[in-house]
Amino acid sequence: MTLDEILPDLRRQSVDARHTETGLWAASMLRERISAGQLAPGAKLSEEPLCEVLGVSRNTLREAFATLAREHVVTRIPNRGVFVTRPTADDIREIYRVRRFLESAALTWSTSPTTDALHAAIARARSARDNGSVPGMASANQDFHAGVVALTGSDRLSAQMTQVLAEMRLVFHSMVANPLFHAPYIDDNAVILDRFEAGDRQAAAALMVDYLRRAEEQLLEAHSRA
Repeated sequence: MTLDEILPDLRRQSVDARHTETGLWAASMLRERISAGQLAPGAKLSEEPLCEVLGVSRNTLREAFATLAREHVVTRIPNRGVFVTRPTADDIREIYRVRRFLESAALTWSTSPTTDALHAAIARARSARDNGSVPGMASANQDFHAGVVALTGSDRLSAQMTQVLAEMRLVFHSMVANPLFHAPYIDDNAVILDRFEAGDRQAAAALMVDYLRRAEEQLLEAHSRA
């Protein structure tokens, strides 16, 4: 999608918002769209229409841009504007380094016994696979991994994972038409969850580390061909 295509949705959500004076609120609105894959790498984020639909000042929007730039999901190019980031190979390596720490630790030391959200994410991913929906598989897999970190019960860690997954969506853009990338990982997720629920947390964590290693290698290979 382009910025123009998501403006109506942003306008609808901002009608009832009461936090439009904060840059953090505006950043969260844009981050959600990037995490959902609604804004592709390279999309320009024009100030005037965004200020109008969000009901914020230019200074507030620029605060939001600064927040997202620190999270590496937007890039400001002098004399050209602000754009959704195109991840580099180094970005991919760093994202997966963070994910290995977050997700393996969550599986090892989480305090929440509730795994309903993880089962639901796997079910959605399998349905998307059956329907041939690559975006559906990508979104459901993202939800699974967000759910893994949510097992910690930590709002701060979940917020960190939200930022990481926004970057991941940009990385996945290169795989948007390749169902063979996402499909095998759905069953891997199910195996990891099975080990976790069986109480073998170390095995679940080890499987996750291997899963992320393989995904990183595939994405780096795809990036090198782009």
